[in-house]
Amino acid sequence: MSTDIHPTAIIEPGAELEPGVIVGPYAYIGAQVKIAKGTEVMHHATVDGATTMGEDNEVHPYAYVGGKTHDLKYRGGCPGLRVGNGNVFREFTTVHCATTENTETIVGDHNLILAYSHIAHECIVGNHLVMSSHAALGGHVQLGDHVNVGWGAGLHQFCRVGDYAMVGAASKVVQDVPPYMIADGSPAMVRTTNKVGLERAGFTAQDVNLVRRVFKMFYKEGLNRRQAAEKLRAEMAGDCAIVQTFLAFVEASERGLS
Repeated sequence: MSTDIHPTAIIEPGAELEPGVIVGPYAYIGAQVKIAKGTEVMHHATVDGATTMGEDNEVHPYAYVGGKTHDLKYRGGCPGLRVGNGNVFREFTTVHCATTENTETIVGDHNLILAYSHIAHECIVGNHLVMSSHAALGGHVQLGDHVNVGWGAGLHQFCRVGDYAMVGAASKVVQDVPPYMIADGSPAMVRTTNKVGLERAGFTAQDVNLVRRVFKMFYKEGLNRRQAAEKLRAEMAGDCAIVQTFLAFVEASERGLS
């Protein structure tokens, strides 16, 4: 198995492409880029910067993966971008490298980034994200696993979204969105549980009902966050991974909860 590079593509000296990489017409690969087998960079797409890409990724036409940070604090050097395996970057998506030397923007595995969406510097994206068109993550945003970000949503810098959570279309997220919840609006607020997402992911009916109880305790009983966390820990934590995950996220929040 060898690389398949179209004669019109530009591969800068120094780029490292494993056997099995496909590069289409008029694509551009920068000098510091490393791409693993099975990845396809389609026509007119760009992979640049100190970017390391894993296996079986798709970079669709006009996507720009590994661009220079927008952050005005950039002072030179080669901050990086690390991309895992099986990701899809659709048309006109942009993913930026980090801002400061020896730091990285990180994108995990099996994420679907739809057209015109943006992942900014020092973001940490988990696995199995679905990010709809025209959505944007500000710098330092952190997303857990199995997150769904709706069309046109914007996430403020340093916000976090927990595992199996969903952000509704056109929402403005300025605080953290806990695991298993749906946040919607401008500013976004948690409205309900991500029941359909949990069911599709294989959670049991008992699990879904437990998440509903957590939601009611935090958002419907008139308790402040500290009181709700204490009550949840006392009544429901035990050895329950769902509750422990939720509590760990809440207790680590620095921006407050949506």
